Amino acid sequence: MVLNAIWVGFILVGFVVALFKLFQGDVQIFTKILTGLFDTAKTGFDISLGLVGVMSLWLGIMKIGERAGLIALFARGIDPLFRRVFPDVPRGHPANGSMVMNFSANMLGLDNAATPLGLKAMKELQEINPDKEVASNPMVMFLVLNTAGVTLIPTSVIAIRQSMAVSQGLTNFNAADIFLPTLICTFISFCAGLFVVARLQRIPLLNLPMAVFFLGFGGLMGGLYLWLSGLPADQMARTIGLIGSLVIISIIALFVAVGALKRINVYEAFVEGAKDGFQVAVTIIPYLIAILVAISVFRTTGGMEFLVSAVGAGVAAIGLPTDWVAALPVGLMRPLSGSGARGLMVDVMTTYGVGSFQGTLACIIQGSTETTFYVLAVYFGSVNIKKTRYALGCGLLADLVALVAAVFVAYAFFG
Repeated sequence: MVLNAIWVGFILVGFVVALFKLFQGDVQIFTKILTGLFDTAKTGFDISLGLVGVMSLWLGIMKIGERAGLIALFARGIDPLFRRVFPDVPRGHPANGSMVMNFSANMLGLDNAATPLGLKAMKELQEINPDKEVASNPMVMFLVLNTAGVTLIPTSVIAIRQSMAVSQGLTNFNAADIFLPTLICTFISFCAGLFVVARLQRIPLLNLPMAVFFLGFGGLMGGLYLWLSGLPADQMARTIGLIGSLVIISIIALFVAVGALKRINVYEAFVEGAKDGFQVAVTIIPYLIAILVAISVFRTTGGMEFLVSAVGAGVAAIGLPTDWVAALPVGLMRPLSGSGARGLMVDVMTTYGVGSFQGTLACIIQGSTETTFYVLAVYFGSVNIKKTRYALGCGLLADLVALVAAVFVAYAFFG
């Protein structure tokens, strides 16, 4: 129901704004909307087809790990923590392993690996869902934590900053100086998402496994920062890329090696798992196109620009600093479109400069928030969930917390 209201709102608000612009003399506005609709429909289809290869690869690898017993072993290892966060998921269930691997890929910035792992986790959670059209408690928790997940390394954002710094003639520019601020903001967002869903689902979080997790993760963040902070930006980017690639290839090699040692037909297991990749990707197409075309109407008609202008005027009226408002479009667009937010981030850095407060804040926001609408449409659509309950509201709340945290952290570090 919530996604339906959002979808209808985007279309109708966009149409009303377009009529207003037409009366003001913009005779091309409806042509732009129509072009945007066709372009985004094609984009949605292309994205879905582009997932076929990646989905087939990762579902094939996961099938090998499942046959070899590694997924079950992984699930048992994190069982003390996941029994508290996902009490409705049976102990040792394969979904536990898939969810942890999805979170791990997201933390390393490996989006191509995270998506198929997340879709596999949703499929496994759907198997134990008593109502196949309504999102279960574990599904809601998983989706919110996925959209609010911690990002250890905003690799792509750092790479874009470094490239633009070179084009703007900046020397000795440290594009990776957003590493720690982004890490802080995503951790705050993750905690907000976890706490709000846990409260709604009446899940107690005051226990030893949760304390170990937060203390351990805090130690990991500190150690990683101390190790990488002294490296030049280009060397840091290369090191980060090496870490991510090494982790993924090591997992693949481990699954294949253990499967071979257990005398499993690894090749046939991979093919069996890969067959599901095409079906999952095709299932996503209508859900993805639906949300993208609605976003296109709202964005093309200028609804986003109007919202930002109104916020800026309100902030100025109460006497607060307005430097951060220039980066606000990135935060507002990010839950709707990752590529759209990336384009707005580049626009802010082009207008104000890569090293400016506005440009830096835009990058922190880009690295701290998630494409919530996209994730919900794709993940729930892959298992034909029609009633998402409070998943969208909690996901957007986590995005809002990340946005507010980004502003305060940016002022603390760079203001």
